[in-house]
Amino acid sequence: MLLSALVSFIYKDGVTPSLLLSGGLTILIGLLLMFLTKNHTKEMNKREGYIVVAFGWLVMALSGTIPYVLTGSITSFTSAFFETMSGYTTTGATILNDIEIIPKGVLFWRSLTHWIGGMGIIVLAVAILPLLGIGGMQLFAAEAPGPSGDKLHPRITDTAKRLWLIYFGYTVAETILLKVAGMSFFDAINHSMCTLSTGGFSTKNASVAYWNGQPIIQYIIIIFMFFAGTNFVLSYFAFKGKVQKIIKDEELKLYFKFIVIFTVIAALIIYFKADFAVSTIDHPMVWGKAESSFRHALFQVISVITTTGFITADYTLWTSFLMVFFFGLMFLGGSAGSTSGGVKVVRHLILIKNGFLEFKRALHPNAILPVRYNGKAVTGVIVFNILAFFILYMLSFIVGALVFSMMDIDFMSAIGLSASSLGNVGPALGNFGPVNNYAALPAFGKWWASFLMLIGRLELFTVLILLTPFFWRNR
Repeated sequence: MLLSALVSFIYKDGVTPSLLLSGGLTILIGLLLMFLTKNHTKEMNKREGYIVVAFGWLVMALSGTIPYVLTGSITSFTSAFFETMSGYTTTGATILNDIEIIPKGVLFWRSLTHWIGGMGIIVLAVAILPLLGIGGMQLFAAEAPGPSGDKLHPRITDTAKRLWLIYFGYTVAETILLKVAGMSFFDAINHSMCTLSTGGFSTKNASVAYWNGQPIIQYIIIIFMFFAGTNFVLSYFAFKGKVQKIIKDEELKLYFKFIVIFTVIAALIIYFKADFAVSTIDHPMVWGKAESSFRHALFQVISVITTTGFITADYTLWTSFLMVFFFGLMFLGGSAGSTSGGVKVVRHLILIKNGFLEFKRALHPNAILPVRYNGKAVTGVIVFNILAFFILYMLSFIVGALVFSMMDIDFMSAIGLSASSLGNVGPALGNFGPVNNYAALPAFGKWWASFLMLIGRLELFTVLILLTPFFWRNR
């Protein structure tokens, strides 16, 4: 918040005192809580781990509303909480009707919530969630430069430092490239923070479509969206020179194949079938219809798969097939250990492998046929965890859509809202599609969407276990 106040002061947008006060209040509340809890032990077991993760995110969201409210950028507390939760969970859904009139200090704070939340998710996924027995990163626990064992380990600090360095490095690199490509420095740093966090907040009302006449900018964002959707542990291995680990990684290979196949499908349909004039989006005389169709297909496929949520065009207008197609991609998600939301590619991979093995088990009931991932047998516990996660995810999606439909929201909008909020995608369908925002959502709808964002971001179990009675019983 103090950094945002500095940005506000540099651009003289008139909200510097409000942002300074926001930072001061947050520091005061933090110091008070530190003082009240100074005599408590610092060790955690699994039970405390769940509480710290879930309530930590909630406290961040509550404190994050202060800059919006004090600057008057968002007067409603409900809307401010929604915007903050959308920021920290890297969803990217917004209630702001005119983003470009918001003070630059507040816009910077908005992007910063993405950046902080995205890094927090990586540290959670790589260092903490495996210890709680959840998350796809269990599969990487043995290889990750992080903890091992049942309790929080000092090596988590080392893990976090290395990941922060990689994350920060990517952000700086993208900022420089976007600036060189023609963005202003302010737009470049904001879009870099929102790309690496797979968030999707933009400083422009038209999102990345604002730069449709500058394809190089969109290609740069595509590259970094791809990096952000990959496992950050693999980036660590790359910088350590362990290329074989990257080449042999099954999740990365499937993630890449998904992007290639889905892009080809979308590009061909856009080129031959899509009912829109390329001239209204691009400069076809310069780049050509084929390149434009490919770029928009690639951009939107990566944006939805990685749950970034940036847009270059309204994909809901690209034939009915492509609308359903992109809706399906909302359930895919990027890699485990990335900043992406969704189910995650590794879970889909394990589910597919286990499904095929069921056919073999039906023919050979006495055979021992374990699911293998990266050449190693996956334990039954992890397979059951993934199956339970998938079922719980789909149930959460259905319940989410039912609750939205109870607010007189039409079917398409309700299922789009539920899938987008739970998967931390951002753009939905219907009245809340890519070119619209969430301002029209009723107050209860914003709270419900915020809840779905939180449980989706924290891998369902982390939050939902707190709602079970046995969690709170004495041991």
